[in-house]
Amino acid sequence: QVQLVESGGGLVQPGGSLRLSCAASGRIFSIEAMGWYRRGPGTERELVADINSGGSINYADSVKGRFTISRDNAKNTVHLQMNSLKPEDTAVYYCNGKIVRRLGFPTFNYWGQGTQVTVSS
Repeated sequence: QVQLVESGGGLVQPGGSLRLSCAASGRIFSIEAMGWYRRGPGTERELVADINSGGSINYADSVKGRFTISRDNAKNTVHLQMNSLKPEDTAVYYCNGKIVRRLGFPTFNYWGQGTQVTVSS
């Protein structure tokens, strides 16, 4: 089994900062990419940011310049530093991992349970 466990959500005022963390554990051969998605009230899940094993990063246009994703390959962890938060960033944030469990196995998508981020005064 593979588990992704998130931490770091909460309530913050507009303009504030939060740092999300996600740790992957279990039987893991390799992690091709890790990232963060979010689903806001009445919206579909969207990519926030992801980073692959080579360090290539994608950001949603709405978070560029405010959010920073980082990854520790040795610890199978990914972090999302969120600065200058806005009310429209309010959402449940989900950690995603594109993981190969064994050599020769296909890549599967794994998801964390989600962590709530609320930006409000």
